[in-house]
Amino acid sequence: MAERISGREAEVLAALGSRLSNAQIANRLHVSVRTVESHVSSLLRKYGVADRWALAELARSEAPELGRVVGLPASGTTFVGRDAERADVLAALAEARLVTLLGPGGVGKTRLAAAVAAVAGALFPSGGAFVDLVPVRDGFVARAVATALGVTEGSHQPLADAVAARLGAGRSLLLLDNCEHVIDEAAAFAERILAACPGARVLVTSRERLGVPGERSVPISPLPGSDAEALFHDRALAADPRFVADPEVIADLCARLDGMPLAIELAAARGASLGATGLLAALEDALRLLSGGRGGDERHRSLRAVLSWSHDLLDEEERALFRRLAVFAGAFDLDAAVAVGGDRAGVADLLGRLVDKSLVVHLRGRVSRWRLLETVRAFARAQLSAAGEEDETGARHLRWAAAAASGLEGRLGDPAWREDFDAMAADLRSALATPRSPCEVTHRLASALAHLTFARRHLMESFAHYRTAATVAPDAASAAADLRAGAGCAHVSTTSNQHVFELLLEAAEQARRAGDQRGRAIDLARAVETACRFPEAFETDVSRERLHGLLGDAVEAAGRGDGPDDPGVAACLAVARAWLDGPDRGAPDAESAPAALAAVRATADPVLISSGLCAAATAALRAGRLREANRITRERLELLPSMDRDDPYCAPEICNTYGRACVYAIMAGDLPGGMAAARAGMDDDLLRDTHITASRLVQPLALTGRFRDAIGHAERMWDQWERAGRPAPLWMLPAVCTTVLACGMLGEAEPVALWRARAGEVAGGTLLATAAVAVFVDARLAVHDGRFDDAEALVRRAFSVGTPLDPYLAYARAAGAELAVAAGLPEAAELLASASASAFAEENGWAAACLARARWRLHGDRDELARALEGWERLDAQAERDRTRALPAQAG
Repeated sequence: MAERISGREAEVLAALGSRLSNAQIANRLHVSVRTVESHVSSLLRKYGVADRWALAELARSEAPELGRVVGLPASGTTFVGRDAERADVLAALAEARLVTLLGPGGVGKTRLAAAVAAVAGALFPSGGAFVDLVPVRDGFVARAVATALGVTEGSHQPLADAVAARLGAGRSLLLLDNCEHVIDEAAAFAERILAACPGARVLVTSRERLGVPGERSVPISPLPGSDAEALFHDRALAADPRFVADPEVIADLCARLDGMPLAIELAAARGASLGATGLLAALEDALRLLSGGRGGDERHRSLRAVLSWSHDLLDEEERALFRRLAVFAGAFDLDAAVAVGGDRAGVADLLGRLVDKSLVVHLRGRVSRWRLLETVRAFARAQLSAAGEEDETGARHLRWAAAAASGLEGRLGDPAWREDFDAMAADLRSALATPRSPCEVTHRLASALAHLTFARRHLMESFAHYRTAATVAPDAASAAADLRAGAGCAHVSTTSNQHVFELLLEAAEQARRAGDQRGRAIDLARAVETACRFPEAFETDVSRERLHGLLGDAVEAAGRGDGPDDPGVAACLAVARAWLDGPDRGAPDAESAPAALAAVRATADPVLISSGLCAAATAALRAGRLREANRITRERLELLPSMDRDDPYCAPEICNTYGRACVYAIMAGDLPGGMAAARAGMDDDLLRDTHITASRLVQPLALTGRFRDAIGHAERMWDQWERAGRPAPLWMLPAVCTTVLACGMLGEAEPVALWRARAGEVAGGTLLATAAVAVFVDARLAVHDGRFDDAEALVRRAFSVGTPLDPYLAYARAAGAELAVAAGLPEAAELLASASASAFAEENGWAAACLARARWRLHGDRDELARALEGWERLDAQAERDRTRALPAQAG
């Protein structure tokens, strides 16, 4: 068994999940930092993970217990036999990273795999998940795994990347059960995880191999005689505690059932009524009805015989419910069964009888659910088809799915809704995917499922459902609403803002068809705003002429409706005009932005207000008013709690606000604000703790002197980036360079070299030489280390790189000026005066403190030293404060 963690270790683990530093944990638990470090080291060893960030992920997951594999099916019966096979599988998992249990349906692969996972905790201290793929359709394997692990998508984060980040580098076990119907997708997913997660093992049950390199196959045979007889006896006693039979009869019965566990269990369930001798006679009759000799297909032949015989023993009511239950892809509750089967009392009684006969499995929990095993369901489906009831039962299933999804929409505030959604999601998807003519019920299901999957953070799936809903909508107004929601979803789930733009234009056209002039005006205005405010992700350019035409159409539509008297329409038009009238894309017009802000403040819509604030903040930024831009963006942050996290309409503003808040805080030198915004973004499930969000936190941590934390988050960022397949990395440059700063300030040469190499990998040599953040780091470290050999060239670079909107321009200028002074360059006074006279210098808190310190270095003015110390204190820049305090003594 895996080593247990102590109560104190559990407290430390929980604190790590809240992303507290060792010092913060020590203060909370009233212990020393050294004691915390000891507990962290112990947890790293016990869980077999590489760093504290992996421990934090475990703490935040649903499986912080050592070796816990979530989702293992509970069983009310004993596990019989298979000692040798269990040992073989454990040995295979110790040697191979992908192990497949091969065998026909009903041979016991699932039960054996679950038994192995239950005892394998010592091998897999990071735990893992059991994933039942029986109800899973093509395209949803990653989704099923993510749901089992409690993982959701973040903005622009593919689901497979989120799963890989959750599994990390620790030793974990992923059990994929019943892969044969999604074999290609399961194989590709397994390869992806094995490549990204070096400590992961994948255990598969299937009727065929995945065909992945390195796969180890373990054939699972029927039970040998003694184990088969023990299984029969155990299950027969469960059905009838007074059951007795001649051992020779049981042996003969099990031999005729070919040792197939499912066939044995079905037969044993009838032991109470027929006795062993009666069972044997009935089985002989059933086998004679099947043509063909006893050959390679005999295992299937005997199982089909038992199923047919068990079915024939049902009364007509039991048969009717049994075959109709085949419509359910996954587990179902009583309401679902009633929807396809009849009155509530009658269905409840029939379910109990079918459970007693082992044809239906009862799953106990907060809500009682039932399911048909895969092989049994296939038989029931054949019965449903033979009865000619597929269409009627499918229609009932669709009506149930639409009603159930709509009901869940009304429960989004209930913490239990996610569990209930996960339990029925496969059937909601199945009902929607079944080919039918578009109708109101289909649209209701598609629209509700889109909303639910968005709220569950299945973002790409949600987007697809919104498109489906618009396609099957019974009227243009409904289609417009679906397209609007789909546009909000697309903004955070796809990488194409052009897609968002086109969806809004589609919504506007549907609104026109519906006679909704207000909706059309808003859709057109938002499309113009999207093209001008978010131009960076458009595959083809949208001409300014076309955008002016679209805004003109929006104004015309508004005139046909309530026009300027409608605050929402007026606000959308004003925001669109502010962005369209700007000097270039991404830059609003300085004169129009205040009018847009006044218009949005006249509404009670936090999303509209946030969009107007964004225009005002961007205008202030481009005018050099960094602190004003930062202040306005903090106001946007304050609006976020009032935005509905389950509504796609709010999603673009939520994500944009966090991103802008981090960048603007860095530009203004508001390091505490930048750190708070970065942490809030990492904790928001729309963004998640990804390599993108981690990069935002690295920078203020390094700039405030929290060097160890900065390096730890940077390692986490780099690891997540690699697990994501190393996508376009340029945005990581500021975080990578400030990690160089953290390592250099600690005097650690090897990490400095490593992160410098990574900076070169991210940016390339030419870009790295001209990036303001890289020049800033080089200049600051030169001052810190007293290395002035190339000070003149470095200072020249500091005053020549960057653009007015570069977040690190002020840092580079200030650090360059201080280097000029420290190195005693002849033009130091002139450079310092030039940097100090820049509007960006006083607008940036870090630069202002650095320049005050440089002026003290040059002139010895104690007031400047005090001003610098006050600035560092205000920014909570601990390392800079301490080094500044030490300067007078060093100078003396």
